[in-house]
Amino acid sequence: MATYKAVAVPAVPRLGERITQDTVYWRGYKTPVQIKEFGAINKIDFSPVPPYNYAVTASSRIHIYGRYSQEPMKTFSRFKDAAYCATYRDDGNLLVAGSEEGSIHLFDVSGRAPLRQFDGHTKPVHVVGFLSDKYRIFSGGDDYASYLWDIPSGTDIVSYSEHTDYVRCGCASKVNADVFITGSYDHTVKLFDARTKRSVMTIEHGQPVESVLLFPSGGLLVSAGGRYVKVWDVLKGGQLLVSLKNHHKTVTCLCLTSSGQRLLSGSLDRHVKIYSTTSYKVVHSFNYATSILSLALSPEDETIVVGMTNGVLNVKHRKPEERKEKSQKKRQPAYRTYVKGRSYMPKQEDFCVSKPVKRVLRKYDKLLKSFQSSKALDAVLEPPIRLYTPEVTVAVMQELHRRGTLRSALAGRDEKQINLLLTFVARRVIEPRFTSVLVTVADMITDIYQPVVGQSAIVDRQFLKLQEAIGKEIDYQEELLEVLGMMDTLFATFTQKRATCLEENKSNGLNRGY
Repeated sequence: MATYKAVAVPAVPRLGERITQDTVYWRGYKTPVQIKEFGAINKIDFSPVPPYNYAVTASSRIHIYGRYSQEPMKTFSRFKDAAYCATYRDDGNLLVAGSEEGSIHLFDVSGRAPLRQFDGHTKPVHVVGFLSDKYRIFSGGDDYASYLWDIPSGTDIVSYSEHTDYVRCGCASKVNADVFITGSYDHTVKLFDARTKRSVMTIEHGQPVESVLLFPSGGLLVSAGGRYVKVWDVLKGGQLLVSLKNHHKTVTCLCLTSSGQRLLSGSLDRHVKIYSTTSYKVVHSFNYATSILSLALSPEDETIVVGMTNGVLNVKHRKPEERKEKSQKKRQPAYRTYVKGRSYMPKQEDFCVSKPVKRVLRKYDKLLKSFQSSKALDAVLEPPIRLYTPEVTVAVMQELHRRGTLRSALAGRDEKQINLLLTFVARRVIEPRFTSVLVTVADMITDIYQPVVGQSAIVDRQFLKLQEAIGKEIDYQEELLEVLGMMDTLFATFTQKRATCLEENKSNGLNRGY
């Protein structure tokens, strides 16, 4: 008797998420640590110098956290009301923050009391930051004004009142120490030069601007507002390069990786989208529990910190790469051990003794081997196989059809089993890798159980779902055929035109020759 051959499950391409290098990389961040703050977190900023602590601005406090600490290392609470936008200086020694009362506070990271207080705004200050020369501060507030402050003297250098609504975001150029940018709810982004008394560039975003970001090179500007993230070429006078609409609610924050190859955006739709800065396509996405207000990435891209409207701080650390520990090398066998016996030539009287290989058959293969068709089909309709490896279920159905026993395996089933079969077929019949087999199965089920239609509401409902799924698929195929027909017509037209042009050129050439 011939040896039984196990059912061959065909390797078909799986439909679903495409695993890319970005997917593997961003999934490398561990399970998040969640820290509860006193209020909505409006700003997170990492120190640019090791050990890369980060400042969290929430309610009337600024907390300084270590990268791996879950408790604040230091707290600045010298605010009468809410604090906004605590930002580090490039050397990590100073911290500046705005406030609800309209004043700006400058802190030494090693101290507690403010070093300086800048007064000039008449309404809350939501935007503060250092220029790249480290001795000046820019600010923007709800009084529509933007100021430039001198740190040593504590006075304002110049003020701008060009916005017509709240100034809610800003950033400074790392290339030019005199350039900073502000974004406002008047739908505009303005670029200011400290050496001039007016803005040098105005960009129309189209929606209230919630966040702006300047690339390290200073040539590209990113603005976020409404559902849009837009990229502008500053060197070409603010020309729009690309407009991204991947969020379905307001985008509130932006962030760049250390290499500048990836752009992150957080939104009130609870998602953080990660874009490639070469193609501007979404390469990965994170989902959070609540709307996102602030987002920051550590300088070494090892930690992602997200602040949410419910006051929860979500911290994800990247899993450390497995380091190969330097262990004492074990003494390896000598070279002659590996080559021993390689040159041996078998003699005529020699014979080879081989150990028989034990083959382990799966449950459905054992049942097929004993010709129990119905039980084999039941075995592959169990939840672990039916839900996670449907290709095995379809392969067994195909094998039963090849043997000519599929109809008998499908017949004689009760209401629950018919419901299970029809549910599987209706769900998987539209997948191209299974369609050819499951259409045959659906035909057989319909022929066998047509006389009992109307006796069970559950079975009738599944038949209707199957009919609806097949009907939708037929409609899609018809639409695709129509599109293919249109494209064939267009391609034929292009071909004819190209041929006509060539003929004309040839005829013109002949005429010239004559």
